[in-house]
Amino acid sequence: MKNFIILARRFLGNYKRYVVGNLLCNVLSTVFSLFSFATIIPILQILFGMEDGRVDSYVEWSFSDSLKDIVAALKNDVYYYITLYIDTYGPSNTLLILGAFLVITALLKTGTYFLAGFYLTPIQNGVLRDLRNQLMNKVLRLPIGFFNEERKGDIIARMTGDVTEIGNSIMSSLESMFKNPVMVIIYFAVLLAISWQMTLFVLLILPVAGGLIGYVGKTLKKKSLEGQNQTGQLLSQIEEALGGLRIIKAFNAEHKIFHKFSKLNEQVRRTFNRMNRKYILAHPVSEFLGTAIIVIVLWFGGSLILEGESTISAPEFIYYLVIFYSIINPIKDLSKASYTIQKGMASLERVDMILQAENPIKQRQEAQSITKFREDIRFEHVSFKYQNDWVLKDINLTIQKGQTVALVGQSGSGKSTMVDLIPRFYDVQEGSIKIDGVDIRDVKIFDLRSLMGIVNQDAILFNDSFFNNITFGVEHPTMEDVVNAAKIANAHDFIMATPDGYDTNIGDRGGKLSGGQRQRISIARAILKNPTILILDEATSALDTESEKLVQEAVNNLMKNRTSIVVAHRLSTITNADIICVLNEGQIVEQGKHNELIALNGYYKRLCDMQQL
Repeated sequence: MKNFIILARRFLGNYKRYVVGNLLCNVLSTVFSLFSFATIIPILQILFGMEDGRVDSYVEWSFSDSLKDIVAALKNDVYYYITLYIDTYGPSNTLLILGAFLVITALLKTGTYFLAGFYLTPIQNGVLRDLRNQLMNKVLRLPIGFFNEERKGDIIARMTGDVTEIGNSIMSSLESMFKNPVMVIIYFAVLLAISWQMTLFVLLILPVAGGLIGYVGKTLKKKSLEGQNQTGQLLSQIEEALGGLRIIKAFNAEHKIFHKFSKLNEQVRRTFNRMNRKYILAHPVSEFLGTAIIVIVLWFGGSLILEGESTISAPEFIYYLVIFYSIINPIKDLSKASYTIQKGMASLERVDMILQAENPIKQRQEAQSITKFREDIRFEHVSFKYQNDWVLKDINLTIQKGQTVALVGQSGSGKSTMVDLIPRFYDVQEGSIKIDGVDIRDVKIFDLRSLMGIVNQDAILFNDSFFNNITFGVEHPTMEDVVNAAKIANAHDFIMATPDGYDTNIGDRGGKLSGGQRQRISIARAILKNPTILILDEATSALDTESEKLVQEAVNNLMKNRTSIVVAHRLSTITNADIICVLNEGQIVEQGKHNELIALNGYYKRLCDMQQL
């Protein structure tokens, strides 16, 4: 119940009117079921000719009387009218009237039960929609560093499998948690009114059954969490295998990968076997305990009646047993719901690892809004590390508006890290980066990134059309603008050679295109955005000579009249840069124009000589 209260506070705030409607209909359905059960008493009395059911006098009552007196008077008057009908119309006709009453109460009971489900459906589907939206929104806002630490397959498992498990386990238990407590409370109140001695006896033996069920539920949650974690690892292995299939085949590693997968798959099988067996145990345990309690109550109540110590008649005892038996199913459903909620809570914990992950890239409340880049970008004593070792150490650099600045150096020297710090994909640990004299941490993130266009070494494209990939992130683009951007990027001709032109789908990650074509689409996207600041992270390093020529021409067109920061391995592409910064082990060791650095006969000269060789 504690877990359900936590879930209700967290997820049901937007669905209060549906919750109220569901609870009200459940109350009415339970009340109507009590009225239908109550017809058992006079029916039994009529069928067996019991004289103790006859009442020959009507009792007046008013709301000023005590509740006990009102209940006694109403009970007396009901029996009075039944006696009157028997005397006037005979037992057979009275049975027909009681049958009609039973049909009407059954109709009202089933009708309100339907309405309870009608109000519950929007809650179940709405909560799952909200949870998916929260997850997607969080994933899109988390920094890139978060995904470097986590397995992508495990994140996908949490966003799909775990959310589905929450839907199957927790949301499917909402009906039981909304309906059954109402039924249990009302039924127990009626049982208490009929015979407080027997009801007190029942309350003394029920906690034993509840404790046993609760213990099994706790162990189920532990196993469920283990199973969901293993499922996430399984999906991670699948994702890695699909992504590295070419290498796996090239190195004849199919058997090794399959052995690793099958070993984990066997662990998943064993874990879910143990978990499902405990889950299946819920119904037999509750069924056995319910039957045992019924037998005990039958013995206890029957003994009181046979010994003349009970205040209720035999038909009322039957009514008591019917209500008590009816209360067993809600209690069993509650116990089953506790099992399923424990199982779903394990998935919710995994989902919360994403939802509650802290985002270190935070926008300050007093952040400034900027729309233009006017002067310069400055790195002032910037140092940065991902975990323990410093990747950048005391970087000082000024990039004037309109300049082209190239970053060169060996792999791992910190070039890509430098350009990732400018749009705040990461935040510096020491020093600051300023744009027009304002620390970028004091600028609205949306405004900062709106100034920039980024072209990476690996062109990141989507399984969509040429048009939608080029216009990605641009509001209200026109076809004319898209075509002009494609022409500048040397992409228009090969786009028009496809069957549907700009409406042609390019496949998963642009898989239907060559490397040079993907890169030119990426450049066309940057051209259409028309950024003030351009970041090129090794945009031509992975291309063949012919493709590189076309892409480099597109890059040169893109760089015109813009402030450009270029990460380059091929030094021939940056000889005309205004500033070339040579990085080594996280530090700028040389800085200047191409000819100046050659004249220094230092680190840059050695890089050029090695590439010429």
